[in-house]
Amino acid sequence: MPDIAVIGAGAAGLTAGALAAREGARVEIIDRNERAGRKLYLTGKGRCNITNSADLDGFLKNTVHGGRFLYSAFDGFFSNDILDILAREGVPVKLERGGRYFPESDKSSDVIRALVAYASHSGARLLLGTIVESLEREGERFKLHMRGEHGGVRRYDRVIIATGGLSYPLTGSTGDGYRFAESFGHTVEAPKPSLIPFETVEDWPRELMGLSLKNVTLAAYKPEKAGAAKKKPKPVYEELGEMLFTHFGVSGPLVLSASAYLADAPEGAKLTIDLKPGLTPEQLDARLLRDFEKYRHKQVRNAMADLLPSRLISAVLTLAGVDEEKSIDNLTRQERAAIASVLKRMELTVLRARPIEEAIITRGGVSVKEIDPRTMESKLVPGLYFAGEVMDVDACTGGFNLQIAWSTGAAAGRAAAREG
Repeated sequence: MPDIAVIGAGAAGLTAGALAAREGARVEIIDRNERAGRKLYLTGKGRCNITNSADLDGFLKNTVHGGRFLYSAFDGFFSNDILDILAREGVPVKLERGGRYFPESDKSSDVIRALVAYASHSGARLLLGTIVESLEREGERFKLHMRGEHGGVRRYDRVIIATGGLSYPLTGSTGDGYRFAESFGHTVEAPKPSLIPFETVEDWPRELMGLSLKNVTLAAYKPEKAGAAKKKPKPVYEELGEMLFTHFGVSGPLVLSASAYLADAPEGAKLTIDLKPGLTPEQLDARLLRDFEKYRHKQVRNAMADLLPSRLISAVLTLAGVDEEKSIDNLTRQERAAIASVLKRMELTVLRARPIEEAIITRGGVSVKEIDPRTMESKLVPGLYFAGEVMDVDACTGGFNLQIAWSTGAAAGRAAAREG
């Protein structure tokens, strides 16, 4: 059986190493950190959004880049498979809103412990605190120069690169995998931040810092091209859910998912918020009329207390051009229409994405055109495999990206152990 090196002990690497070892291969999983799965500690705000209950079509729909490429990997190892592994290792899970699976304990450390145990039980050996400085081809084998806890030169029949992207560099995502891939002639698509908050041109979101909106619809539009013919733009993303105002702009699940569709050029992109997606314009106007009749002798800001969080009312009225101290008795039909318009379409302009170090995942990486989608093996270098975020694949929030890691790791591990 082959000797296999897995570079990276994250979600993809641990899965790849475990499944390769279960096929009988001799496997060493190498990671620069003293503990495995450091980035997993941060996922789901420390709770670890393991996967999603969506079916295969749902996963492909939520995969922003690489959906067709990932079809075989999802087909071979899906959400039920990772949940079965965790169950066998003593980690019960729970299903939450949006089909998101979390450990019942709400502790990502339980998921990491289970994965490390599964890899060890399968026969894989972990070499932690060890940095792979270079990766070379030596005849039919690979030579790794390493330093640290297990320093020196080691040779392997096959290598799986599962080093992650560039997000959260303190967890070990330093771009080593890109360097290794390029040294073998692979194309690396420029890494960019994805699932990332946005800074906004407008200042008013900063005044609402900490305010969370639930059950709103966010739509995202790509920046308009200079000189392009004017026509009604179509959103590249539109979804109902939650978002958050911050000291720099906007964040939260809706914004993070929208960023995946704007990763190539977020600057100048437009965001619109429908604060009342459950009401048609006509129904909203009727609701405003009822509230304004109820509070007809009060100021506008007080008359909207049943409709919006108090901190949001001033922003809405300012954007509508209505004096918040104006009495409802003196409010014109045009002013009421302006308020309704803002409630259905609150506009923002993206100034920039936050730095890539703050991104949940990285868009870009090793081109999937140069990787076999069934096995994750390089089309350029026999015996070299890729898994997880190091490849140019990414998805929305909700457990979809971790499933990409589990599935591609499984495909790479099984293929590396069986082939040849």
